[in-house]
Amino acid sequence: MKHITHRQLVSAYFQACEVDVQAFKPGNVSVYSDGHDMTVEDFRVSAQVSADPICNPDYSLGEKIYHAVKQTRSAVGCNTNLGIILLCAPLICAVQKNPKKLSLQQSLAQILKTTTVNDAIWAFRAITLASPGGLGKSDDQDVKNIPEVNLTQAMAIAAEKDRIALQYTTNYADVFNFALLKYNKSFDRFGDRNWAAVAVFAGLLSRYPDSHIERKYGNQHSPIVLKTMAVVEAELFSVKKPEHLEAMLYDIDQDFKAKGINPGTSADMTVATIFVALLRELAGENCMDI
Repeated sequence: MKHITHRQLVSAYFQACEVDVQAFKPGNVSVYSDGHDMTVEDFRVSAQVSADPICNPDYSLGEKIYHAVKQTRSAVGCNTNLGIILLCAPLICAVQKNPKKLSLQQSLAQILKTTTVNDAIWAFRAITLASPGGLGKSDDQDVKNIPEVNLTQAMAIAAEKDRIALQYTTNYADVFNFALLKYNKSFDRFGDRNWAAVAVFAGLLSRYPDSHIERKYGNQHSPIVLKTMAVVEAELFSVKKPEHLEAMLYDIDQDFKAKGINPGTSADMTVATIFVALLRELAGENCMDI
C-alpha cells in the first residue's frame, strides 16, 4: 500500500461524504430531497467539522469516534453521521498505523484485532451523545454503562442486530466482498461515482434488512423495502443512462419519507464503500488486491 498523506486522507473522507448527499438514494437526505428533519447542509457541515478529529493521527480509534461525534453534535444538533464515523474511523486508523505497508484490508484487520477497552469507553460515550433513533437497552455491555470489553468485542455483542457493528467482527466483509465489487462494476458501467453509490445502496438494501429501519419499526417495512430496491437494482443494470430512473427514484423517495423510512445503515455502508474505493485508488491497490 502506497503512502497516503494526511491531506489526501481528509480529502477522501470529504469526497465520500459528499457523494452521500449527491447520490439519489431513496429515503435518505440528498440534493434531490431533504427529509427526516435534516438537510443537505446538515450533512455537509457534519463532514466538515468531523474531518479534523476523525483524521487526527494523535487520537486513538475511540477518541477519533468520540471527538468526531462531539463536533458534529455541537454543529448540527442531531445524529447525521454516527454510522459513517463508526465505519470510517477504523479505516483511517488502518491508513495511519500501517508501518508494514499491508493492504488496506490487511491493515484494517490488525486495527480491529487490537481495539481496547478504552476505545470502547470513548465509542460508548459517542453513541450515547449521538443518541441514534431506536437505540434500545442491552443486557450485556449497554452503551450507557462503562464497558468491560474492548470495542470489537462490544461490537460482536451488537452484531446480530446492527450491520455496522457486524463489520467490526468480519473485517468489513460486506464492504470488501460485496459492496466494493458492486461499486467497481457500476463505476465502470456509468463512469460516475454518484450512480455507482446508488447501485451499492440498492444492492445492500435488496439483500440485507436495514438496521436503522428495524431499530425503529421492527421488520414491518423490511420486505417491501427489499422488494422495491431489488427492482431499482435490476433497472440500474438494464438502462443505458441511469438518469432515466430519476422519476422512479423520486416516487420511491417520497413514499419512504412519508412513512418515516430512512435506510440510514445502508447509506453509512455506502459511504464506507466509497471511502474504501478512494483509499485503494490512492494506495495503488487494484481489484485483485482484496
